[in-house]
Order: sequence, then C-alpha cells, then structure tokens
Amino acid sequence: MILARTLWLLLAFACLVFGPVVFFYGLSWGLAAVIVCLLLMLCWHLLHLRQLMGWLEGPLDNPLPRGRGVWEIAFAGLHRRVRVRLDQQQSLSETLKRFMRAFEALPDGVIAYDRHRHIDWINERAETHFALSAATDRGQALTNLIRHPDFVSYLDSGSYVEPLIYRGGRVDGMTLMLQIIPYGNDQNLLVSRDISQIERTETMRRDFIANVSHELKTPLTVVAGFSEMLSDDYEAYGEAEIKHYLALICEQNARMKRLIEDLLTLSALESGGLAQNEERVEMAPTLNSILAEVRALSAGRHQITLTVETPSVLGGCANELRSAFSNLAGNAVRYTPPGGRIDLIWREYQGFGEFVVADSGIGIAAQHLPRLTERFYRVDRSRSRETGGTGLGLAIVKHVLTRHHATLEIESEPGKGSRFTARFPGRCFRD
Repeated sequence: MILARTLWLLLAFACLVFGPVVFFYGLSWGLAAVIVCLLLMLCWHLLHLRQLMGWLEGPLDNPLPRGRGVWEIAFAGLHRRVRVRLDQQQSLSETLKRFMRAFEALPDGVIAYDRHRHIDWINERAETHFALSAATDRGQALTNLIRHPDFVSYLDSGSYVEPLIYRGGRVDGMTLMLQIIPYGNDQNLLVSRDISQIERTETMRRDFIANVSHELKTPLTVVAGFSEMLSDDYEAYGEAEIKHYLALICEQNARMKRLIEDLLTLSALESGGLAQNEERVEMAPTLNSILAEVRALSAGRHQITLTVETPSVLGGCANELRSAFSNLAGNAVRYTPPGGRIDLIWREYQGFGEFVVADSGIGIAAQHLPRLTERFYRVDRSRSRETGGTGLGLAIVKHVLTRHHATLEIESEPGKGSRFTARFPGRCFRD
C-alpha cells in the first residue's frame, strides 16, 4: 500500500513539473526538470532509509526516527509493532518473575540443570538443603557440588520413578527426599524435601510401640507365670506363699492399670487443642489435697511441706492441672531417698504464677534434662521400675502445661536434688 502510494505521488509530481516546463521551455528542459525532481525525491527517500537502517543497527531501546509523508506512515506502523512486541516481552517477563517467586515460595528445594548437569537456577530452600549459593554456584556442575555416592548413583541411573532418601549430606542432621523431574529439551528439575522431622516422628513412634510393648510385657509375664503356677498345682503351696504370689499379681495388675491410664491421658492430651471445660481452680485446696496424696505415697519416709504464698485462682481444667501437679510431686517422692526433704510451693512472682517442687533427691545429670519430657524416657530404668513409675508422668505434665499456656523449667544437679517449676502467665489467673 505504501509503495503504491509512493508511485502515485511520483507520477503526479512528474506530471505537475513536466507539463509547465515543456510548455514554456520545450521537451528537453521538461525531461531534465523531471530527472532533477526524481533525483531530489530519491535523495529524500535515501535519507529516511538511512535513518531507518541506523535505528535497526542501534540499541533495541532507541526511539524510532520521525519521518514525513509515506515514511511517517511506515515509521508509525513500525512503532506500533515495536510497542506491541515490548508489551508482550514485558508481559512474559512479569509472568516469568511470578513463576520464579512461586518457586522461591515453595516449601521444597528446586534446582534446575541442563543435560550437562550444569546448574541453571536454585531457589532459597535448595540453597539451605545443600549448603549452596545461587550467586556463586550457578553454572557449576551439580555432581561437583553434591558428591555423595548415593546421589551420584541415583543421577547416573536414569530411573527417577522412585525418590532417593538422602542422608549424610552437607548439612548435618538433615534427611532429604530427592526426586528428579525431566522436562523440556534435556532439562531437569531436582526437587528436595526436608523429611528430618518426619523421620524423627517415625522413630519416636517405633520407640513408643517398643516401649509400650516392653512395659506391658514385664507385668504380664509375672501375672501369667504366677497364675499358671497356682492353677497347675494350687495345693502344693502353703497359705503364706499363695498370699505372696497373689500380692505380686495384684501389684503387677495395678502397674498395668496405671500404665494404661497414663497412656489414655496422654493420648487425650495430644489429640486435643486448648484446655477444655475451663473452670475456676483454687490453688490452696487443690494443693492441700495433693499434699495428702504424696504424704500417703511417702508413708512417712520424707519431710514434705506445702507453702501457699498467695491464695490464687487459675482458669483451666481442674483434672488436668491436678494430674500435672500430682505427677511432679509424686516424682519427687519416688526419686528422693528416705529422710530427704520435699517442698511444694505456690507463689506469684513477676506477674507469673509458679508451682515449685523442690527436693533433696538423687538429682539428674545435665545431659538428660532436655529429654525428660519424652515418653518413656528414663535416666535410670531399673530405679524407675522399682519406684513404680510408668515413664509417662513428665510427658503428661508437659502437655497439660502447654494446653494451659504454661511452661516447665527444670533445674537439677546429681546428688543435690532437683527443682521443677510450672510457670503460668498472668492471663491464666481468674478473679
């Protein structure tokens, strides 16, 4: 269209010039005038063409030159196409940025690499998983940075249907599940997921099942053994022996009952959220009742005192709080030798309510303190069984306090006793 318009303009211009010149000066002068005009117009077009070539050879962000006549139309069309292309590029750039932000926000690590295993891109989570840096490691060979034999074998196998469980990497204590996803033209994604917590939970589950089985097996063995013995030949035993065996059976039955009750309590606490059935719990009568219980458990072997500095009222579940406080006080009785001292204290201190159980017992070494609230964790298994503990008491205490927004602080030193403090924030108090 532009070429046709240009030709028509040239033809019209030649007619306008050729007619008058021929009329006044003759044919030769008319032809000369047309030739001169055509040359001038050719120069004019060459000038605009030079401007266009200069723009094409220059930087991509250079503005289009301004033209006149048909060149103005041509430049306007080019300008429109350039603007459309820039808009498309900007849209693609924004889309790419959104995808990159999405990959950065993923909870999994992602590494993109090419067929030569050179890293194209790394997100922040992958940097953490493999101790890499996007700034310095991009372009490096993946196997030069992650040299673990299991990973290299997995990469070389070419079969990525099943993920790889990757342990012993560059970050201590971290277990990763790796999956390679091929895409595009010989491109691959290495996706990593931190399953360290899942593995720890699974280990705790296995240990829990093993411990429960062990704790139930021992009393069941005793009960079954004495029951079979008495049922096979009851008359062969004297009355005193029979009473002794029956007492042992009752003792082991009571032990299994305590264990099952503690398991049910712990299960209910772990499956629940915040404390339910909140009520007013007056600390003075509650702790006096617990004092009577622990004195009965002690049977006069310890000096036990209770001090209620402030007659406070807590908001929460009375049964749960009573269970937690009883476990703390009962543990002090079990792990304090005869003649020792146990102090139960309730006080309000710096805006907190504190229930303190201090004893002069055997104490606990520092390396055991972080694990005391784990289920079935015992510093001394043989002594725990002798004292009748189930290994769940402090786990119950921890969950009860958590449900009541409270914390447990433990101070202890071998041979010098222990101090357990249940600390409740001010918002737990009730008027």
